[in-house]
Amino acid sequence: MSLHVPAQAGGSPGPDGSAATAAPLPEPAAVPPAPRGGGRERGRLRALDGLRLVAALMVCMYHYAGRDGDIAHSWGRSPKEIFPHLAGAFSYGPLGVQIFFIISGFVICMSGWGRSLKDFAISRVTRLYPAYWAALLLVTVVFAVAGYQRVSNTDLITNVSMLQMPAGAQRVLGVDWTLWAEMRFYLLFAVCVLWRGATRQRVLMFCALWTAGALYAGTSEQPFLETALMPDYAPFFVGGIGLYLVHRFGHDALSWGVVAVGFLLGQRYAVGDLVAPAHTHVFHHRSQAGVIAVVAFGFAAVAAVTLVPRIAGVNWRWLTTAGALTYPFYLVHEHLGWVEIDKLHHRTSLSDPAVFAVTVATMLALAYALHRLVERPVAPRLKRLLSARPVPVR
Repeated sequence: MSLHVPAQAGGSPGPDGSAATAAPLPEPAAVPPAPRGGGRERGRLRALDGLRLVAALMVCMYHYAGRDGDIAHSWGRSPKEIFPHLAGAFSYGPLGVQIFFIISGFVICMSGWGRSLKDFAISRVTRLYPAYWAALLLVTVVFAVAGYQRVSNTDLITNVSMLQMPAGAQRVLGVDWTLWAEMRFYLLFAVCVLWRGATRQRVLMFCALWTAGALYAGTSEQPFLETALMPDYAPFFVGGIGLYLVHRFGHDALSWGVVAVGFLLGQRYAVGDLVAPAHTHVFHHRSQAGVIAVVAFGFAAVAAVTLVPRIAGVNWRWLTTAGALTYPFYLVHEHLGWVEIDKLHHRTSLSDPAVFAVTVATMLALAYALHRLVERPVAPRLKRLLSARPVPVR
């Protein structure tokens, strides 16, 4: 059996749920070092870390039992036959990506506030690259040992840069399209907001202009504008930014208006991406009401864990650990999960639900190992390296 590496074309999954879907995770919800530009800050948002893991597991359920394709080869048959009462619900898992984009809008605005462009860029590189490089190596080695299809050597080298999407190279990890979406958001936010320093007025203007530009890009049929302004995803990032403004400055009509517009436009794009026409054959026909409900849950959940004192004030330390596992878990769970399900299903006597549970547990354990053995030791060293002043050439 061979599993195909995802095609190089990115973007959200189509209505048939065929595209690989995962998201890069924003850093744990820690308060930025120095509030600047007014407003107030609160303690660490541990509940937001927990929500990230919930969204991660949503995508995992989709990858393991919410679609056909490569995962059906691993199971030996369609997940609809194995989990007849759950496969339909699992098919809504891609919306975990949209929830991550809402969280990312909140966290990137929070972590970038008061930082210089250099500090912001270093924080993004040290957050994303160490675990990504380790996952890239792991998946490449496991695919080679298991005899699964791999990318060419030149595409593999290009993947090290995390710029394979704009370079047109084939992807090693299925999550790469969302990493590319996050990087474009970082660039827009850095150039438009952090260049001169974040203020409430500047952030509000950024949200308004990005929303207007994304609406135009979506109907312009100009590929560059669509790529740069991301009309399908901009409402979720913008909605998260609006929630951060409420968190920092308090309730007001403008900030809540940003959130509302994010939801109103976001649900529209999510329905267009994930609801297939009735006459088409797909793994499961998602309903418009179901997609809208999950998008609404995403906005409401982020609002609850950041604005409701009894929830935002939760101080359970294990939630921070759960949040720290989420990014490495996303990087490895899809492809390595396919391999593990294949081996456990065909070479052990475990029941299908047990194979499912063991695979999820294994991927979480692997994510913990990557966090402790790669992210924690490598990120500080990489930060020192990037922060060092240039050495004169002799």
